[in-house]
Amino acid sequence: MSLTRKVAHNTIIQIVGKIITTILGLVAFAMLARFLGQEKFGWYITVTAFLQFAGVMIDFGMIVVTAQMLSEPFKDKEKLFKNLFTFRIITAIFFFALAPIIALLFPYEPQIKIAIAISSIAFLSITLNQVFVGLYQTKLKMHIYAISEVIARIILVAGIYFAIRKEMSFLDIMVIIIISSITHTAILWIKALKETKIALAFDWDIWKKIITKMWPIALSIIFNVVYLKGDLVLLSIFVDQKQIGIYGAAYRVLDVITQSAMMIMGVLLPLMAYAWSRKLKKDFQNHYQRSFDTMMLFAVPMMVGAIVLGDKIILLLFGADFVESGTILQILSIAVFGVFFGAIFGHTAVAIDRQKQTLWIYISNAIITLIGYLIFIPTYGIYGAAWMSVFSELYAGILLYLTIRYYSQEKLNFKTFFKIIFASLVMGYIVKLFASTSVILLVFTGIMVYSVVLLLIGGINIKTIKEILSIKK
Repeated sequence: MSLTRKVAHNTIIQIVGKIITTILGLVAFAMLARFLGQEKFGWYITVTAFLQFAGVMIDFGMIVVTAQMLSEPFKDKEKLFKNLFTFRIITAIFFFALAPIIALLFPYEPQIKIAIAISSIAFLSITLNQVFVGLYQTKLKMHIYAISEVIARIILVAGIYFAIRKEMSFLDIMVIIIISSITHTAILWIKALKETKIALAFDWDIWKKIITKMWPIALSIIFNVVYLKGDLVLLSIFVDQKQIGIYGAAYRVLDVITQSAMMIMGVLLPLMAYAWSRKLKKDFQNHYQRSFDTMMLFAVPMMVGAIVLGDKIILLLFGADFVESGTILQILSIAVFGVFFGAIFGHTAVAIDRQKQTLWIYISNAIITLIGYLIFIPTYGIYGAAWMSVFSELYAGILLYLTIRYYSQEKLNFKTFFKIIFASLVMGYIVKLFASTSVILLVFTGIMVYSVVLLLIGGINIKTIKEILSIKK
């Protein structure tokens, strides 16, 4: 099997898996919101936002660093993986042990503080997954991750359904979420044993290399967290839990969707890093252009679709109690484009080893956005937070693009991008014409219209599709 087909098949499996987990994730969130109501769903959003804030703070770019280091020429890959794994465990345990203590300083309900304490276990599992993702990306075996994530989501949906039938408490539901997360990690761990030995190891020379590669990413992520999760944390201080529930419903829809951005770039990052480290200029150009085209293929129609169908999507998923979330979803959908755009060039910065040169973007973005949050959230509440989120994502994405263009000396071809925009606008117009139709039917109609228009105007490369679908080895 050619490398192109192997990467393509690996990507297709991930996309199929992500579609399934996205649907299951939305079902789980919808069930939670309808059962808990605005206020208690706000509790759930506050708990997850607080721990995600801590999780992003200690992310350290483990996925991209693991994928990059395992793709580089290194004699003992098994030894390298053991050290990466040990580094992740030690840092994760330390920081997640601090999270419940810090939560005591916030003006939260007692149940929220208890939920933060017990849910730290789930987020510890999620953090450990980062090393496994890096391993599977390098070996082009992300189907293992996709399958384990689907199993975990099925357990989550089944568990929430059982909890609703038995009218369980808020804390009982948080325990179910923990069980789902641990299951996901357990499967990844067991399967990883077939790829490499998993054990704790400490080699100071390797740790120095990890820290050297990691610190620019870690520093950028620390500033990233201000504009990525700062809105929800500050909202939990300035507005009531019902408003957080409304904001969180829209936020969760986009959170599930934008995970696909990191998944796609996670597949392509090792290829770009491999080509760049070995000075394979043409290969790097191809992977770089493919990354941009692939990401835009999803980002633009998602943004247009969410703007046109925002109200209907929220009504379908969360019910009439969350109807105000529709407007928030429409605003935040613009940020989706920024998230995808930033993911392309943020990952490319790692691939070409220019993380340090992008630090000023994250630092300036964090400062500007934090000031914006503190000005607009107390005055405009969830709407102020939403528009500042849009600004921060677009600001980071555009400046990352300009920085990478300067250092890589590679220029992107925007021909396919403009075709994607055209196909998305046609899709949006057609969907808007039949706005009174069922939202599910409108979604499928939109996908069909977008695909057909893109195919007709040559936005999709037929040769690439044939190569991917070919059964010849």
